[in-house]
Amino acid sequence: MKSLSNEALIDSYLKAIDLKLDRDFLSLLLAEINRRKLNVKYYGQEAQAN
Repeated sequence: MKSLSNEALIDSYLKAIDLKLDRDFLSLLLAEINRRKLNVKYYGQEAQAN
């Protein structure tokens, strides 16, 4: 996970939600997001703007 950029991590998390992937996988991604102290809403809004 550490090799993923912040943007790639957030993108993976948002896509996993859209695809309704396994909750354990979502939890793993979210744990890494929280470990990095990232704001999912900020990255989600920026992705929509691009």
